[in-house]
Amino acid sequence: MIELISGTVKKISEKSATVLVGGFGLSLHIPQTKSLCVGKSTELFTYLHWNQEKGPALYGFCEELERTVFLLIIGCSKIGPGIALSILSQMSAAHFLDAITLQNETALSSINGIGAKKAEQLIIQLKHKVAKLLSSGTIIAEDQQDFTHWQNVNDVLTSLNYSKQEISGTLKYLSEQYAQQNYPLDQLIRAALAHLSTSKL
Repeated sequence: MIELISGTVKKISEKSATVLVGGFGLSLHIPQTKSLCVGKSTELFTYLHWNQEKGPALYGFCEELERTVFLLIIGCSKIGPGIALSILSQMSAAHFLDAITLQNETALSSINGIGAKKAEQLIIQLKHKVAKLLSSGTIIAEDQQDFTHWQNVNDVLTSLNYSKQEISGTLKYLSEQYAQQNYPLDQLIRAALAHLSTSKL
């Protein structure tokens, strides 16, 4: 398997690029091409996908996390590389993990090609895999704490038998009020319970 390539960018289009590697021009499907520049060297994490009808297709990613999320997405039933590429071209890998952790169907369904039903499918199939990924410590340090906090809040509310709808609404509220402010977990849980209590009044 081709794990990584390093070469010179020869051509860039909206969702693909040609990279010259050892005298060969490799065409790669790339969700985010903004960091690439024609004539400049680049290093891309790759994934080789085989389609029975169309044959091989090579996908390139500027970050390893992006490839990891891509593989998570295509691991879902009835979701192929085309949809995964579309998702990551409209939403960063970190933002996607955030949306899954927060069970934010609104954010996912706002992506072109992803309706409410497919957004719900992604959350159901990936929430446990994403939780496992976050607990593995492979996420970059600056994002790890935020993701873990949201997952821990979700787990606490689930253990207290709050409904999926209540938890989703509460996590959305917390993400709007407390995101990127480094609040401790116990404070987020208290805020979540206060919000749920107020919502029932």
